[in-house]
Amino acid sequence: MRKVLALAAATLPAIANGQSTPPSAQGDVSLTIYNNDLALVQDVRQMSLPTGRTRQEFPDVSAAIRPETVTLNAGGTGIVEQNFDYDLLTPEKLMDKAVGQTVTLVRTNPATGVETRENATILANNGGTVVRVGDRIEVLNQYAARVVFPSLPAGLRARPTLSVTLDTTTPGARPVSLSYLSRGFGWKADYVALFDEAAGRIDVQGWITLKNNSGTTFDKAKVLLVAGAVGQENNGYNQNYRPQRPTMSGNVMPGNRPGTQSANRESLGDFYVYPIAGRTTVANAQQKQVSFLDVAGAPATRAYHFRNGWLQNQTEPQSADTVLRFSTAREAGLGDALPAGTVRVYMRDARGQPQFIGENGIGHTLMGSALALKTGEAFDVKVQPMLDKRDRIDTGEWERTARYRVTTPGKAAAEVTVETEKVFWRTTMTYKVTNAKATPVTVEVVQGGLDNWWHDTRVPSESIKGEQRSADERAWQVPVPANGEATLTVQFDSRY
Repeated sequence: MRKVLALAAATLPAIANGQSTPPSAQGDVSLTIYNNDLALVQDVRQMSLPTGRTRQEFPDVSAAIRPETVTLNAGGTGIVEQNFDYDLLTPEKLMDKAVGQTVTLVRTNPATGVETRENATILANNGGTVVRVGDRIEVLNQYAARVVFPSLPAGLRARPTLSVTLDTTTPGARPVSLSYLSRGFGWKADYVALFDEAAGRIDVQGWITLKNNSGTTFDKAKVLLVAGAVGQENNGYNQNYRPQRPTMSGNVMPGNRPGTQSANRESLGDFYVYPIAGRTTVANAQQKQVSFLDVAGAPATRAYHFRNGWLQNQTEPQSADTVLRFSTAREAGLGDALPAGTVRVYMRDARGQPQFIGENGIGHTLMGSALALKTGEAFDVKVQPMLDKRDRIDTGEWERTARYRVTTPGKAAAEVTVETEKVFWRTTMTYKVTNAKATPVTVEVVQGGLDNWWHDTRVPSESIKGEQRSADERAWQVPVPANGEATLTVQFDSRY
């Protein structure tokens, strides 16, 4: 509660009797945890059911249960009614329920240690507790008294509990299977990569980090993790939650290519399943890490990348991006599909100690994919794009094209044509690439913004043969000698 009154031990029977926290009432538990704040809980409990209608309680369900998703299966038994009792026992709730009741205030004299007791009626518990003691009114604070309650109010539960009214035709012991969806769960992947540039190899270990904020601990559970965001209708629970979609933008450089290989993993519909070996306890308010990938010696290379926007001119050299290239292919790769997460890259220094050199995120990645992951910006490799000149080229040609179809009520439709003069601009760009490293490098220079309004940018001249990656980008591989520089000159013809 906000202004806490220490509860007497006598009010909590388990503590008063010197007992520990009661054991969980859960049975054989399985958890299927999704990426987007959701889990499927399956709990098989052994129960003895009498004939006829009875009210059965299922303590230790998730406090974030979605009650409308509950299904229960017990041979010879049907469900008549179910209730989720989420009014959990807390000092604040206990005091709220006690308004209007008589309790005992136990006060201790700080000088003598002598305890005194007197009866009090709780008048209100709004931002503080107001009580009547005899003919006076008091506002209690956390140091004022210890409050002893005669009993626990009805309706308060020490643990999240599902109450179900069953109609049983065949009495006796049987397994009762309880299934439901719950909020408060999620997981993500993290990767630790050790890159050996001299050997051209990379070691990658993948960790799954799962979280449980459901308010309930699940002991010795079978756990499956599903990679992907399953569709959910907004049902009023956690309406402010919006699943975060992993993004490639700014993280994975051009050269990333989705794979077409099927991973040797269990699938569930269109999702991959990552089981956790053995049984594990998923405690409330806990993050747990489990290893799921361990690959040594996969091929990898370091590359440099620089992208320039349309008509961008830099007065100072700009650092090229440092890029780590590797594959998830079965042959010469990591050999697995990678769930979305963060890749943290390390390299050994001159003393052989691994040192962190950068990190970035990846989305759900198919097996067989080629990845080009930006890890940082190069210190010794720079690119300076310069706009040398921009000249108007008039071809003297005209283009007559029907552009609009105009309709007017009561009149026939008419076509309106637009005459467009074919006028181009010739833009000359120079890209100066410098390398202060003691070894030669190759820098991928990309010019973006070619997909302008008319989609007809052309390259009449280039000092190094380039590759048209898309309508919007063209790329050149520029070799630069050790402690040297190189120049790339390109002309673009466009209507803008």
